[in-house]
Parts: sequence; C-alpha cells; structure tokens
Amino acid sequence: MLDVSHVTKRYGKNLALDDVSFHLAPGDVTILLGPNGAGKSTIMKSIIGFLKYEGEITVAGRPNKSVEARRILGYIPEMPALYPNLTVGEHMEFLARAYKLTDYKERIDQLLDRFELTEHRKKFGDELSKGMQQKLNLCLGLLPDPDVLMLDEPMIGLDPHAIKELKTMMEEMRAAGKTLLVSTHIIDSVDMLWDETLILMHGKLVANVMKNDLDAQGKTLEEFFFDVTEGVSAEAMSAGAETQENEEPEAPKKRGFGGLFRRR
Repeated sequence: MLDVSHVTKRYGKNLALDDVSFHLAPGDVTILLGPNGAGKSTIMKSIIGFLKYEGEITVAGRPNKSVEARRILGYIPEMPALYPNLTVGEHMEFLARAYKLTDYKERIDQLLDRFELTEHRKKFGDELSKGMQQKLNLCLGLLPDPDVLMLDEPMIGLDPHAIKELKTMMEEMRAAGKTLLVSTHIIDSVDMLWDETLILMHGKLVANVMKNDLDAQGKTLEEFFFDVTEGVSAEAMSAGAETQENEEPEAPKKRGFGGLFRRR
C-alpha cells in the first residue's frame, strides 16, 4: 500500500534521511521509533509531500504527490495547526468541504462525541486547552477516513479516555484494512498495538521487526528498541574513536605533547 524506496533528504550538509526504504501492507499498524533527530518526522513529511527528497514514494502504486494518492493519504501532525477564529465545529466543516466529502455530518458528530468535544463545539481554536487542541487535531485527521494514515506522536497531551479511544479506533482501522504508520516516543503506549516496527537512527533505518518474530524471542518492544539503539550507539562511538586514533596521533607531536595521545 505504501512504498518508500531509497529516500534521501539533505538539509545543506546535514543528511536527515540516508537511503531509507520500507513497505507497509494494508491492514498493518507500523510503529516508527527512534531518538530525537533520528528522522521520524522528516520521513513522514516526505511521504505526505511537504518536503523535497531523492528517491521514490508511492501510495497504492501512485506517486505520493499525485491527486490520486493524496485522496487516500492522511497525516496527523505532532503539533496541531488550528485557526484561532474558527470554532471546533467550523474546523470540521471546513475540512469536510475542502475534501469534498458527502454525508459527513454524522461522522463529525461521532468523532466529536468519541473524543469528548461535543460540548466544546462552539469554542474557538485559541480557546481550547492543549489537550483539546490535540483531540481536535485527531478528529480532523480522521474525518476523511483515509486508506493510509500517518500519526506523529498522537498520544502526547491526551487524557486517558482519549488515549483509549484512539487505540480503539486504530484497531477498527486495522480491521477495516487501513494502513497505519505511527511515530512515537512512548513505547509502552503502543506495545500491544502493532504489527511491524521500524527503528531510525541518524537518518538510517537500522532495524525492521515483526511483532510475531519478537514475541517468539520472548522480548518486549522496549527491550528490542534499547538493544538496537544502544548497540548502534556503541558501534558509532567505537568507529569515532578509531577514526580519531587513526587521524590525530601526529598532531600532538607538533605541539610538544610527546606521546600523550598514544597512551590512550
């Protein structure tokens, strides 16, 4: 359903994504993990078409920036971008008309009810608390009912009821054959609700594991994550130390430090 092939993204000299490739199948919930700066938001923004990149991304076989792909591709960003002068209800109405949805009134009512926003329907965007802004953010992303949905840190700022409701909706979407890509730092919040996990570090895809395989090993997702990331970090530090040792030994001699660095 979603194919990312050899995607590379540079910001000047900084390599934010380094030849990233993966495939997401229909009916799967894929978790995207990685430390800060790993490239998680960058790959999502590349998929949705917000960024230029090298490589190829297709949705149901169509280029991700094509009209056909955009109709079935959804994105819920980490930070809500609401209009201060529109009410909750007006936000939903505006998006429904922008997507040219039909018979959407009932779906709006259902979403607002499930995320406990019905009584706040007439509040303006700048009157909402951070938690309510995030709930509205989710409702807006879910309203078009896309076949492929990306969620960037969707649990942050939500109360327990909203988290439970979101998980329930994710299970419903998976059962309906939707493809979900969820980026998060809160591993235990999705520990039971996933089929595949991708781990990014320094812009590279360093691990790709299926839940069934991890269960067979008797490991939790959190244990696997730290095994991978700490192992990669140790290798990077070792490589860095080796490079420094190979490149720097002559420099101290010129400054009169004798064999100081050779003793390391």
